Amino acid sequence: MTILLLLGGFVLLVAGGEALVRGASSLGKTVGLSSLIIGLTVVSSATSAPELAVSAGAALSGSPGLAVGNVVGSNIANILLVMGLTAVFGALMVKVQLIKADIPIMIGLSVIALLMSLDGTISTLEGSTLLGLLLVYLVVTIVLARRQTQREKNEPTPEDDDAAPSASQTPSATPAASDGASPAPAADATTAEKRSARAGDSVKPTRPVRTSKRRSTLIDLVLLVVGIALLVAGAQMLVSASTTIAQALGVSDLIIGLTIVAIGTSLPELATSVIAALRGERDMAVGNLVGSNIFNIGAVLGLTAVIAPGGIDVDPAAVNFDLPVMIATALVLLPLAFTAAAIGRWEGILLVLLYGAYVTYLVLDASTHAALEPFSAAMLWFVLPITALWIAALVGYEVGVLRSRRAARAQGHDAAPAGQHPPGPS
Repeated sequence: MTILLLLGGFVLLVAGGEALVRGASSLGKTVGLSSLIIGLTVVSSATSAPELAVSAGAALSGSPGLAVGNVVGSNIANILLVMGLTAVFGALMVKVQLIKADIPIMIGLSVIALLMSLDGTISTLEGSTLLGLLLVYLVVTIVLARRQTQREKNEPTPEDDDAAPSASQTPSATPAASDGASPAPAADATTAEKRSARAGDSVKPTRPVRTSKRRSTLIDLVLLVVGIALLVAGAQMLVSASTTIAQALGVSDLIIGLTIVAIGTSLPELATSVIAALRGERDMAVGNLVGSNIFNIGAVLGLTAVIAPGGIDVDPAAVNFDLPVMIATALVLLPLAFTAAAIGRWEGILLVLLYGAYVTYLVLDASTHAALEPFSAAMLWFVLPITALWIAALVGYEVGVLRSRRAARAQGHDAAPAGQHPPGPS
């Protein structure tokens, strides 16, 4: 029965996340936001709904370790597992905005979460602070995105540039200026007729277009409501089954939250990112994962601390190991995204392998297996240092390539005026 509850919770989470993503993404496009901004805000908030439902339910039911473990484990899984698997299906393009703004914000919120957890509790006030920081991030992101969209709309199109000289260079304009006559009314009338014809053409389909938009918006809202309902039901089933398994196996709520529940609540992000990558929306795939991690800390962890009586307790193991791993995971993403402004297949494989090593360590530690000590030594003194040196070498190479390109461009600009010789005497 417990296994059925666990599987049923996963199914409802995936179905609810899919419905929520479709409705939220369609509404975001109706507002006029780019795919990157949709991924950072609308889709990421939708895919973070399972984490919110699970963490809030766990905190209210007296399992704070599961609540914190779910957020931390989900953030680690989003970067290492989900982004890694998504990159395996095709290189993920990373825009400059993510490298300069959103990924550093994700790193900053991760550090703030660790600092708040040092005393063993995230209080209601600290949760409100995280929630407030998230709201500021959302407002600034959306406002800047709308300004960019408006700026692009106001830019002249090539058709306007072609139409302007043709209107000023008509034959009727010359006699009007020279003879003092005014054939302009005829031209104005012709122009007015064309405009009225265009207006007439555009007015005819206005009502069907509006009707279709209303119908589409209604469908999106229905998808949102259905998705939220499925997510809440699936979260309750998942928390109940996970707690039962933890008690039966003698495993702490933190470990269950870091592994089973974290992977389960990251399935919507995985489905969304893989589908977006396969459809060519690679910036939405990366934006969804970065935005989801920001939402997990700001909304899920913050709101859970607000609604839970007295805040939420943080396990010392999470403070000493898992939260630092979450920060390290966020830090790893920055140089990987910086190199060639993309995350390639081999980088995706590296991320998945690192996640496998992390889960292996958790399982060995929870079972106090004899292989824990040699495994930890191999990871600490061999795998992690080599990985860090590899990433540092890639970043150094990328910096060298960028400097050489800038130097070549500067030489090209300096050589252009020198190559333009003045014409000789005729």
